[in-house]
Amino acid sequence: MSHVVTEADGAVDAISALARERGLRVAVVESLTSGELAHAIGAGENASEWFLGGVVAYMQDVKESVLGVTPGSDPCSAECAEQLAVGGLHLLSADVCVATTGVGGPDPKGGHPPGTVYLGWATAENVGHQLLELHGSPETVMAITTTTATDLIAATMRVVDSH
Repeated sequence: MSHVVTEADGAVDAISALARERGLRVAVVESLTSGELAHAIGAGENASEWFLGGVVAYMQDVKESVLGVTPGSDPCSAECAEQLAVGGLHLLSADVCVATTGVGGPDPKGGHPPGTVYLGWATAENVGHQLLELHGSPETVMAITTTTATDLIAATMRVVDSH
């Protein structure tokens, strides 16, 4: 099986090195990226030693029942992204979890323009989010989101307390 080199590869290499050096375990939760982020992270060197896995949750009731998102919350929001990341952190017993949610397009949804993306991140000590306002096809939005999410994982790993 061949691996297609992507812009995320540099960050995945950093994630792999940081995970092994610092003893950190990584998880992802995906709505918008539909498994693309887990695929990118899982290609990292020795991923079976540090990548716990991920959850793909598209439907709101799954986000609520499995990951603890507040019922009725806006799925394209900072709050949802953060709650997804916290839910994944706890569900998978991770040290770092990053979540993706938003509107990939091509059409607006829920009053949000296409390309409105929220990344959530969580560690035992902190939680936060990042808003992306992207332009382009749904494929472009997903690719940029995946690359940005891998960068966010690496950046979060650099500041999290290690074991």
